[in-house]
Amino acid sequence: MTSTDSSLGPALLTLAIGAAGAAFAALLHMPAPFLTGPALSVTLAALAGLQARLPDRFRDACFVLVGVNLGASVTPEAIETAIRWPLSLVVLALSVLAIILLGSRLLRRLFGFDRMSALLTATPGHLSFVLSLSTDVRADLLQVTMIQTIRVLALTLLVPFLAPLLGHGDLPVLPPQGAPPMALWILLPLVALSALAGLVLLRLRVPAALLLGGMGLSALGHATGTIPGSVPAWLSVPAFVAMGTLIGTRFSGVTPRMLGKALGAASLLTLFATLVSLAAAALVSKLLGLPILSALIAFAPGGLETMIAMSLLLNADPAYVTTHHVFRLLMLTVVVPVLVARTRRVMGREAAARPPRD
Repeated sequence: MTSTDSSLGPALLTLAIGAAGAAFAALLHMPAPFLTGPALSVTLAALAGLQARLPDRFRDACFVLVGVNLGASVTPEAIETAIRWPLSLVVLALSVLAIILLGSRLLRRLFGFDRMSALLTATPGHLSFVLSLSTDVRADLLQVTMIQTIRVLALTLLVPFLAPLLGHGDLPVLPPQGAPPMALWILLPLVALSALAGLVLLRLRVPAALLLGGMGLSALGHATGTIPGSVPAWLSVPAFVAMGTLIGTRFSGVTPRMLGKALGAASLLTLFATLVSLAAAALVSKLLGLPILSALIAFAPGGLETMIAMSLLLNADPAYVTTHHVFRLLMLTVVVPVLVARTRRVMGREAAARPPRD
């Protein structure tokens, strides 16, 4: 067997498990089944020992497709509401700071985390950036990774089930199709140009570059009326299934024992972050007259690509959701290094104040 065959086998099996999870979730009429079903089924398979993985190029192609799909739902009416977003972004910034500062305190007091590990674990998102900081500051890398990964999975599963409780009613099982599918002669050049735009953003180190590249071009075309139609379901549904599957692959190599060790802290932190985000979303919804579902998905500190995709699957406002999640990551890029430097100084003073050992 060649190396290509040996790497393709686990990928095909992973996709098959993800597809089966999506089909089962759809049969049960679970909300957002094409994200929640694969995320749960592949996670369980990974915990059982499966080498869950997806090829990088396949993953990237799915990000582009989901981005084009999201951009197709951006309407001129959605853009007009952007004048109300600055206050919403201020509330988001305050909620993110509350999650970091109070969440890290909870981890220290209830679970005995050191200051630095607690800070990086409580940071709501930007996982790759946080992990790079973790290696530089000698935090507990395994613990940070495990709890951050559990948080992303938990929020992926929680948010769709919270929406009906907030009075949104029955949620769609299939992605909403507001317009006829695009003709292939429009779709193929749009996808190619979107991939190119995503690669440019990737070089500029923009978060979720491929997804945002696709969404940006598609949104520009649809908002101006230049590009008609939506991504056909036969192409968009597999892309969503792949994104849900990708969440589950994060648990590859994780044992049930490792999961159990991190579960208590992860559960408390996720619950706390969810309550803060829900309160902030309810406040913004009340003050600005925005739909509570859109506000909840925008404020939920889950994975950026996952939450943006969920906005389309749950018929929320993707432009509003995307703006808030990108803002959250850009804010964390600035704020987290400042908090890390402050924590280092505090830890240094504490170390200097300790009596010398005999």
